[in-house]
Amino acid sequence: MQILVGEDGVARCSWGASAPDYVAYHDTEWGFGVTDDHRLFEKVCLEGFQSGLSWLTILRKRDNFRAAFAGFDPVAVAAFDESDVERLLGDAGIVRHGGKIRSTINNAQRALDLIAEHGSLARYLWTYADLADTPPDSVEAHTKTSRQLSKLLKKAGWSFVGPTTIYAFMQAMGLVNDHFVGCDARDPAQTSRVAAAASVLGP
Repeated sequence: MQILVGEDGVARCSWGASAPDYVAYHDTEWGFGVTDDHRLFEKVCLEGFQSGLSWLTILRKRDNFRAAFAGFDPVAVAAFDESDVERLLGDAGIVRHGGKIRSTINNAQRALDLIAEHGSLARYLWTYADLADTPPDSVEAHTKTSRQLSKLLKKAGWSFVGPTTIYAFMQAMGLVNDHFVGCDARDPAQTSRVAAAASVLGP
């Protein structure tokens, strides 16, 4: 079942009604256009941390991650050193995985490279957006575009950015609209996506 109507009368993609923590995330965040570099960088990192876990686990720890990683400011995270790695490995509020922690620091440094080259992460990443208002019949694990972007990021030195991770990032940040037909969030998400793309890339 793709759509569920909640007790509040709101029609949602079924996953968005599967847990209370998901409701607001589905209704106001997932699939809506994001152009803030800190949030874009955060999401790439959190998708990496989510590998092997559920997004619900990460969502419930998101505030802890933000506190631990300086609000996912790439400039701040890029300056983290081994003392920060040790601090983070001792932080029970996040996922304590040494490889993923070091990957986040590395990816912050690589993010600064992209910002220097393109002006912002948003300007680079939104060139891979699909703004077509074509509803999905089913949600894929990855796509041709996510495979391409994954390959380019890996070539640029990023880690934990496989095609499935990158597609989940694209879905969440509004680079695609994978809300199903009948979902009340689909049209607002589409409007948000188009506005986001215009603000970054121009009309």
